[in-house]
Amino acid sequence: MRKPLSKASGRNDAWFAAACIAGIAGLGLCSEAKAQDVSANVAVTSDYVFRGVSQTQENPAISAGVDLTSNGFYAGGWASNVDFGDDTDAEVDLYAGYRPEVAGYALDFGVIGYLYAGQPDGADYDYVELKAAASRAVGPATLGAAVYYSPDFFGASEDEATYAEINGAVSPADKWTLSGAVGRQWVSSDLDYTTWNLGAAYQLTSNLALDVRYHDTDQHDFGDIYGARAVATLKASF
Repeated sequence: MRKPLSKASGRNDAWFAAACIAGIAGLGLCSEAKAQDVSANVAVTSDYVFRGVSQTQENPAISAGVDLTSNGFYAGGWASNVDFGDDTDAEVDLYAGYRPEVAGYALDFGVIGYLYAGQPDGADYDYVELKAAASRAVGPATLGAAVYYSPDFFGASEDEATYAEINGAVSPADKWTLSGAVGRQWVSSDLDYTTWNLGAAYQLTSNLALDVRYHDTDQHDFGDIYGARAVATLKASF
């Protein structure tokens, strides 16, 4: 869970950080013809929603990322603008892990670092999560589950946090994918909530897809950013 705190002064390096990731993504585009294990993505969305919670005060976001994979191992970076009601204006995620396949299950074990540019002094927004996930094809559908754990979650309260999710996807027709997920965020400070989403994606071209998705949580009392919303995302992958 990410809950905006009070406004305070911060650094002005947000767009520098975002530009770095975007620049790396651009290098990935140029390198793909030479290295099949490099991919990149750029997206624009009507609202950046993370685990059911708006990260942009219900405003649009632009993001870019790059991924490198080799023999099941992967590493990457991703950046987006954010708005927590203070000077924080960009999120940069760095991650790495291993994706083996065992007995028909696609597994994913990784670590993710969430970094925030421009955050107020003492806010302690940066944090790290450990990830374990598994998925399996069941007929025309893919079913999955994932668990994330952070020993020192977002914010200065030094709370442990766990997020668990079950998800599924199916392609009922050519170029169409329906998917959804239900998750529960536990935080040791009792700021727990359940979230879910359901949506459809259409592959406009081999590189461009449009996703329209409904998000909601069971804790609207936490604020408007926890409320129900429909989000449209246009994403290009290379």
